[in-house]
Formats: sequence, structure tokens, C-alpha cells
Amino acid sequence: MTDSAVKSAKRAFEILEAFSRHRRPLALKELLDELDYPASSGSALMKSLVALGYLDYDGERRTYFPTMRIAALGSWVPGTLFGDGPLLGALEDLHRETGETVILAVQSDLHAQYVHVIPSLEPLQLRVPPGTRRPLAQSGLGLVLLSAKRDPEIERLRRRINAAGEGAALSRDEMMARVNAVRARGYAFSRNAISQGVGIIGAALPNGPFGRVFAVGAAGQVERLERKEDEIVAALKTMLWRLAA
Repeated sequence: MTDSAVKSAKRAFEILEAFSRHRRPLALKELLDELDYPASSGSALMKSLVALGYLDYDGERRTYFPTMRIAALGSWVPGTLFGDGPLLGALEDLHRETGETVILAVQSDLHAQYVHVIPSLEPLQLRVPPGTRRPLAQSGLGLVLLSAKRDPEIERLRRRINAAGEGAALSRDEMMARVNAVRARGYAFSRNAISQGVGIIGAALPNGPFGRVFAVGAAGQVERLERKEDEIVAALKTMLWRLAA
């Protein structure tokens, strides 16, 4: 192993340890100042950790935060992300009521990143680990997150998504048609968007941790979700109403 590889690995763990000390979202400058890293290499390493699914990036606040994928490195991550409130219990209730895989997601730059996953016990069901990322404009929970934003911010993200080549380029009208469909229904129903035969029904979560918008959804086989759509939507709305109250 080269010296540069050892240094990169050392810095990656130092970054995670910095989060363990502060236990809150951190801006790049805060990390660079504390760890005395060069700006170019420090920024590149943070982007790599985001791409690998270990950190998520909040583009609006320009802060980073660990994903549930590294929860095994420190027991503080679930407690800091979910606190002592009713969210985890509400997710478990939704899982029990729908029988589907339940996913909690947050925006990480141009993606929706799964920060908590409760898999279904049914055989051949959806299996996705925490840290999984999906394109904002191409995924159900991504569209849910977009629907909570103001139109000018959605347009800025659309241009960045098109420039980054995240799926087929979308016009403003195409993007807003997708977002407004979610707004009109109050939830998203994505079918076969990422994996053939797999879909997700999701909605925006009120009062997310750290003031951010989170999306929650029930994912599974499209045919089953279509049969249970009314039931799943009712369970989602009940969950969101209880959390808002």
C-alpha cells in the first residue's frame, strides 16, 4: 500500500472521528480548519465519502453528515439523527401496517440518500442498504424531496442535474410536471423507475431532524403496491399527521 493510500485512509477516519466529536452537520471549512487539511485534497476526500454513501451532503446549507451505513462505527449516529422523538417508532408502525420495505431518505446533493431502511420479511423483497443513493429527478423519494422546495430552487437543481448527466436531460416543463403531480396528490407513486418491477409510495416528513426535509416511503413490487395503494397512502397520512401533531 502506498503512502498516499495510507494517508487517505487515515484522513477518512479522522473525518468520521470529527463527526463523532461534534455530533452535528459540519461544513467543509470547519473540517479543514480543525484537521488542517489542504482545501483541494480535503474537498476531494469528502466528495469520495459522499459518492461511497458514507456521508450525505446538504447543498442548501453546505454541510455534511454521516449516513446510517457507518452507524456501526459509533452508536451515537442513530440517536443524533432521530433523537428521542417518535420517528423510529412511527417508521416501525408503518412497516408493520404495510408489510413493505420502509425507507427514510434525505437529499444529498443531486441524490436522495437512504438514511434508514426497515426491510420487509417477505421473500424476494426489495433489499437496499442505508447509504443507497437515487437520482433526485428520477426516483419517487427524490421527487418527494423536490416537491417541498420552491420552484426557483428546483430549476437550479434541474440545470445541475442535466449538466451532471444524472439520467435523461429534463426540460423545465418536464421537471415541474413531475413535481406538481406529487404536490397535487400529496404523495409520489414511482413505478419501475430504478428497478423493473419495483416501486415506492412516499411522502414528505414534517419537522425532520436538523430542520431538513426528509421523505418516507413504502417500497416493494409494483403490482402489490398498486393493489394496496389506498391502504399504504392512508397509513402514510396517518403517520405524518401523528408526527406533525
